[in-house]
Amino acid sequence: IFEGFNSTLRRGNITHHEYIQVGKGRDVGLNQISLFEAKVACGNGEQTLSRDIYRLGHRFDFFRMLSCYYTTTGFYVSSMLVVLTVYAYLYGRLYLSLSGMERAIVRYAKAKGDDALKAVMTSQSLVQLGLLMALPMIMEIGLERGFRTAAGELIIMQLQLASVFFTFSLGTKVHYFGRTILHGGAKYRATGRGFVVKHEKFAENYRMYSRSHFTKALEMMILLVVYHSYNAAAPDSTTYTFITLSMWFLVVSWLFAPFLFNPSGFEWQKIVDDFEDWTKWMSSCGGIGVPATKSWESWWEEELEHLQYTGLLGRFWEIVLSLRFFLYQYGIVYQLHAVQNDKSLLVYGLSWLVILAVVIILKIVSMGRQKFSADFQLLFRLLKLFLFVAFIATILVFIKFLELTGGDMVACLMGFLPTGWALLLIAQACRPVVKAVGMWSSVKALARGYEYLMAIVIFAPVAILAWFPFVSEFQTRLLFNQAFSRGLQIQRILAGGKKNK
Repeated sequence: IFEGFNSTLRRGNITHHEYIQVGKGRDVGLNQISLFEAKVACGNGEQTLSRDIYRLGHRFDFFRMLSCYYTTTGFYVSSMLVVLTVYAYLYGRLYLSLSGMERAIVRYAKAKGDDALKAVMTSQSLVQLGLLMALPMIMEIGLERGFRTAAGELIIMQLQLASVFFTFSLGTKVHYFGRTILHGGAKYRATGRGFVVKHEKFAENYRMYSRSHFTKALEMMILLVVYHSYNAAAPDSTTYTFITLSMWFLVVSWLFAPFLFNPSGFEWQKIVDDFEDWTKWMSSCGGIGVPATKSWESWWEEELEHLQYTGLLGRFWEIVLSLRFFLYQYGIVYQLHAVQNDKSLLVYGLSWLVILAVVIILKIVSMGRQKFSADFQLLFRLLKLFLFVAFIATILVFIKFLELTGGDMVACLMGFLPTGWALLLIAQACRPVVKAVGMWSSVKALARGYEYLMAIVIFAPVAILAWFPFVSEFQTRLLFNQAFSRGLQIQRILAGGKKNK
């Protein structure tokens, strides 16, 4: 690629010969596709940072520059802009609702008799559904084979969940492209040549998609739930659905596509085995020579590898991007009934005392585990019991004297969980300083707690769906052809007969 850039800069010509008859193909699953796309996205990130693209952009005329953009890094830049637009839209709507500006706009519109405001605010939902993106494909197939065939192709693609797959693929491209832009570190990723029609364990899917999809989808889900609670422009469910339908589709696709496209992903016995394998992986200790597939600690260290080799600018932008959670917490705190409409900064400062108390408790538990868990197990359990009783007593005091309601407690949970995640991201970016202070073990304990929470939130719906046998039958029919699907069903019946014998 870079030799082609260099040759073009020296006024050379690059020819491309394509032989359709000599084709190469192999069977791949979702994980192999994601690894390949991650590899290509990282490569495009390095191209974006290179001086070759900079020089080409300065020396090309307008039309060749457009051609260069759309045939090299433009696709990944456009994909990143799509996801950043979703983030900007969500945080912007949340700011309007939490600050009271949205309520004031709606009240002003009602006073003026402007009933069209709601229709204007929900009009973008038609564009968000992605119908405009599918229009070129429909026109091409329609001109070549007829518009009835084009409509049939579109319906079949939706039944095959093509929209879910490509939405999930968008998250893979954006994550690795953005990480390479911030920190560098493109590398070769082996996609494997094995038999891909096999069940991938939950721990494997979690390791592969935790940072690229799951954390971002859970963040968007929290923002959507909070916006539903405090918005004034969409008081009824119909309007809210029109406004946020595409974003909910993005969240569901990023959270559950790996299990939907996983063979036997909703088979109950495999779900039980996956959960046991995941708990064993989470509880295993890491260390030198322990691979990421055997221990959560080794995988966590491997996920932070890009921060060890990044520069000061990369760490700075990592911290700046984490500050969005603090702004989110700032808006949530002033919505609590216990605040009693007090808008002073003292209220926001007092909210940090709760976070400071949680950090102190984590440090006490971490120190207790190091000193007492091996030789004084009873003392360590008594320490955890004392902390639990103190926590319950504090909640009861808040309910009694500060009139803390159940809604306030849920709002605090929704507000402080992202704040803790932001503190974790900042601590990881400032790893040398945190290690020097002696808080790295507490950071690891906090990270492990968040991993448990995220995995349970993702695993619970999959386990519930696995209770119903028709879900597994639908998935088998969706992923495979009729002969293979029938073979899997017969194999289950034979396995059940052998177990009964």
